[in-house]
Amino acid sequence: MGWILVCVIAASLLLSWWALPELRSGPLPWARRLSRDLLQAGRHRGHAPGRRPGRAQRMTPRAEPTWLSGMHRHWLRVPGVMAVLIVPPMLAWWLHDGRRVAELGVSHGPARNDQIAWLLQGEKLAPPPSLPPEVFATAEVEAVRPRLTHASRDWSLLDEDFRQRLLLVYRLMRERHGYEMVLIEGYRSPQRQAELLALGSHVTQAGPGASYHQHGLAADSAFLRDGVLVLSEQDPWALEGYRLYGELAESVGLTWGGRWKMRDYGHVELRSIHLGRRHQQ
Repeated sequence: MGWILVCVIAASLLLSWWALPELRSGPLPWARRLSRDLLQAGRHRGHAPGRRPGRAQRMTPRAEPTWLSGMHRHWLRVPGVMAVLIVPPMLAWWLHDGRRVAELGVSHGPARNDQIAWLLQGEKLAPPPSLPPEVFATAEVEAVRPRLTHASRDWSLLDEDFRQRLLLVYRLMRERHGYEMVLIEGYRSPQRQAELLALGSHVTQAGPGASYHQHGLAADSAFLRDGVLVLSEQDPWALEGYRLYGELAESVGLTWGGRWKMRDYGHVELRSIHLGRRHQQ
């Protein structure tokens, strides 16, 4: 930012030098002439206390200060000087503000559009290889996600558009942040939805037919670390991963469950106006 300010000051001085020739003799002589002209203008306009100006004095044309004459002669250049003084600082501020926002990692509309454009025009991403069933059958996993061994992890049952968006998020999580994502549940049948609802509202609040899972438009994901599935957000590493995962998911147009009142950090879905508002996790 400092070098931008130096450039602005230098450009302002150069343009002022060009636009106002009275400055070329030096700032000090110019200031002296300006003071003298102002005093002369005051003498022409004013009069001594207690005296009224005579007729001859009243008829004498007022002398115009030389610095005002210079301004009149070069009045077209003044807007140029003002533009140089105002526009570069505003431009520098705008560029600096945009760079600062980018450094914070805040998603922008153009960046989001670029990712979606790449998604729509780029290569079709292939799902990762399936993991062994025992990865999903540990006591730690069961404590966080009951009956996960019965969940469907068949990528082919997911909506094509949703599948490609989710795979793109997986790829970006791996390449940008080093997190290996795992699909723990995708399509969900009405029968399984009813079973999960019966487990309590802490598992799901949606009944059969009221979940995006049953339309292949929702998925639950977790992380794989050293061959072990990590789901709990109580793990700081996993919590940071969920935050990054949510940002990337939203950047490709998905809805992230981490912003809901009943937070579901691993859940994302592709909202569809055709399904109505009653659909939930």
